[in-house]
Amino acid sequence: MVQIIAGKRGKGKTKHLLDMANAAIKGAHGTVVYLDKSAQHMYELNNRIRLINVNEFHVTSSEGFLGFVSGIISQDHDLETMYLDSFLKLACLEGEDISDTYMALKKMGEKHHVTFIISISMDADELPECAKGDVLISL
Repeated sequence: MVQIIAGKRGKGKTKHLLDMANAAIKGAHGTVVYLDKSAQHMYELNNRIRLINVNEFHVTSSEGFLGFVSGIISQDHDLETMYLDSFLKLACLEGEDISDTYMALKKMGEKHHVTFIISISMDADELPECAKGDVLISL
């Protein structure tokens, strides 16, 4: 499953994502992972949440990003939820059509029983049709 927090840059998506991750860890039975473009939010996250700074790894394409996420899933059979802050940057999709990568992420989540909660710097009405039904919060 994929859930989306949508809104233009500076609307507060990261704050919602951090709050959701910290609330989720309280009732989580498995692992919670937070992917970000820096380690800036390390002290805002509960210490039981694994923060991964994707920029420390050589991810230069959307295919590489999906491989990166697959690697995380393959190493942690207890993985329950992944929070992806700045999805367009992490997945190398700024200015690109996100449909294929989004659907691949959705299928990956269904197959491996992982929930992805992603922030996207787009208004909800700008999202592709395949993603519009998954909007959890529109800012």
